[in-house]
Amino acid sequence: MFKRYLLLGAFFLPFVSHAQEIVNRDPEIERYVKAISADSMKASVEKLVSFGSRHTMSSVTDATKGIGAARRWTLSKFQSYAKNSGGRLTAELQSWTLKPDGRRIDKEHEIANVVATLKGTDPADDRVFVISAHIDSRAFDIMNRDIDSPGANDDASGVATALELARVMAQAKFPATLVFLIVSGEEQGLYGADYYAQQAVDKKWNLEAILNNDTMGSSAGSETSVIDNTRLRVFSEGLPAYQTAEQAATIRSIGAENDGKTRQLARYMKEVGERYVENLEVVLIYRNDRFQRGGDHTPFVNRGFAAVRITEMNENFDHQHQDIHTEKGKEYGDLIKFMDFEYLRKNAGVNLATLANLAKAPQMPQEVKIEVKGSANYAKLNWKAPKSGKVKGYYVLMRETYQPFWQKKFFVTDTSVTLPYSRDSYFFAVQSITEGGNESLPVIPLPTGR
Repeated sequence: MFKRYLLLGAFFLPFVSHAQEIVNRDPEIERYVKAISADSMKASVEKLVSFGSRHTMSSVTDATKGIGAARRWTLSKFQSYAKNSGGRLTAELQSWTLKPDGRRIDKEHEIANVVATLKGTDPADDRVFVISAHIDSRAFDIMNRDIDSPGANDDASGVATALELARVMAQAKFPATLVFLIVSGEEQGLYGADYYAQQAVDKKWNLEAILNNDTMGSSAGSETSVIDNTRLRVFSEGLPAYQTAEQAATIRSIGAENDGKTRQLARYMKEVGERYVENLEVVLIYRNDRFQRGGDHTPFVNRGFAAVRITEMNENFDHQHQDIHTEKGKEYGDLIKFMDFEYLRKNAGVNLATLANLAKAPQMPQEVKIEVKGSANYAKLNWKAPKSGKVKGYYVLMRETYQPFWQKKFFVTDTSVTLPYSRDSYFFAVQSITEGGNESLPVIPLPTGR
């Protein structure tokens, strides 16, 4: 193991390379990632498929068929994992009534989210990190609530991932709180996610990150016969709709159009996910979602939260939103046989590593500033310690303005630093870190001292 140092006047500042960071895995997180079981997730998908239609408007009372039965089974799985949590994991149904909307809701209907919460251990840490997926499914006709719509990949794959993470992490003790959120109504209009996101606003929850998993378990796409189980897409918004004109003006003034909260979360997910999951590249897509499409992260993004969408690299549209049938020798339908559970295991590992690293990290540094006075050949940054969490020090991140990812990070123990790099030519950010190396999300500095 080696460290390189940057000479700053009379001080040597340790520079940590990306290769070194990959080696420095947290043993606890590594153990959790290795505990993820492809067979366990396959069993969950098989059970979810067995409910026939999980259409939002399907039966909520039938004991074995429909979305109601699927929700109750999912709740029971979370409750079974809660028995091993020492009382920290709890699970509930959030129910309400959908009103007809003239489009995809044609009558009043009960809807419910399944919410499992692993309470954080630090009373001073109010952060909440969410993994979400949607339990509803559909066939070709969006209003057909009776036809079988197995929804194996879309989105039993995401539900199985959230369930598996709850199983593996139920006994863990993190300072921050984790929520395993299974929403309903995605196919009809993102109703479950919108309901939960509005709750977060109304109740002033400190939601720092939402990882939305949707259609993530197939390694073969429609346009290629090549099996690709080595890449995973993460979609992230650049300038979300909630930005006011004043906020947008600030972003433009510092050139940070590519550095919003959601984009920072995506970069974080790439670095941490690839650190713990071998033979998998996290591919960042600089869009909120697929072209002209949407997902359950969007209601959170639109309310100002950092939320990303996680989706397989190559979607197969023969097995998405299709009736089960065979035409000209080709099978259509979202069936289990078209999934790759080893690929799903790796994708679940990226989620777990990201959530665990965030939940173990201190809160983000506060009031991060970059000095405008003085020579532009230097970058003077200062900040305040986070509100909670034991801090070993801070990483100061740096990249050239045209680079998509952070190129260098410098470790400091003080709350200020002067770097011999032009603030005109580089972007900077600051992270809090623990003794074990768990990093908070990065914070972009705002200008001061003009």
